[in-house]
Amino acid sequence: MLMLMPDARFDGAAEFEQAVVGDRAEVRVCQANTLDDISDDVWEAADGLMVWGRVPCNTAMLDRARNARIVIRMGVGFDVIDIEEAGKRGIIACNVPDYGTTDVADHAIGLMLSLTRGIVRHHMALIDEPVAKWRAIDTPIVRRARGAALGIVGRGRIGTAAGLRAKALGMNVMFFDPYIPDGGDQSVGFERRESLEELLRESDIVTLHTPLTEETRGMINGQALSCMKKDAILINTSRGEVVDVDAVTEALKANRIGAAGLDVLPQEPPDPNHPLFSALKNREAWTEGRVIVTPHAAWYSPDGARDCREKAARTVINYLTEGTIRNCVNNQFLVQGDS
Repeated sequence: MLMLMPDARFDGAAEFEQAVVGDRAEVRVCQANTLDDISDDVWEAADGLMVWGRVPCNTAMLDRARNARIVIRMGVGFDVIDIEEAGKRGIIACNVPDYGTTDVADHAIGLMLSLTRGIVRHHMALIDEPVAKWRAIDTPIVRRARGAALGIVGRGRIGTAAGLRAKALGMNVMFFDPYIPDGGDQSVGFERRESLEELLRESDIVTLHTPLTEETRGMINGQALSCMKKDAILINTSRGEVVDVDAVTEALKANRIGAAGLDVLPQEPPDPNHPLFSALKNREAWTEGRVIVTPHAAWYSPDGARDCREKAARTVINYLTEGTIRNCVNNQFLVQGDS
């Protein structure tokens, strides 16, 4: 059997995956940018696909990998897989929902603290003038965490983990998530808000932890930003397309929001000529201490990366050899007999 990883985000062999799989299958690693980078005979030989997302798992990929029985997203978000098309073909689609929960939550809180404590701004100031700027810089973004209101959009695993970290800092935590049953908020000490607008109006910091769906695509747009406090901070470690970055750029320039910490963007890598990145490169005054961007790195730690790869390999090989289904995300689309 062949488990094919078409678009790996690492160099080297599949040492972690092969250790899990043993001699039950071969794990082949490719670093393709297009479907044509892999020969047709390799596509046809694949029993399972392990996709990172650089090459979308769409109809074209599934046509080539016509013998695949399972596809897994090497991560949490599975919007890079056409789960409906996979289901129509009887292909199980899965993800790895639990490998990076703590890493992403840590990163979200890290972005928040970097802004609210002025860490990056002070660092850059000292690089420019280590003597003259050896002082605290007065900025409305810097504030005390204790007593501040953190609003979570999407109170799943990562949102909950971020909220618990915020509570440890003495913050008041609220959330908006219409899919969480009543009562769960009481078990973790978070306060529910019944609408996104209500959450945005009351929050000092808003952190996004929602999957990308048709419902959430563009959720944080100009209208949503207008509901936020003028000194509020927006954090996004979820999916880039949840946020209208053009609207965020305009809101920051016009001082309609306080700051933004973005780990994900609608276009990755971004266009260096985008107004936000042009302003950051030129260190325009309105960006100073108010914008932090990281390169979709919230998920990453060496431990997290290994967990992701091992868990994905285990899910695929267990299905191929035993028929065990774990973390299936397209059950509603599977043809009868495959669920």
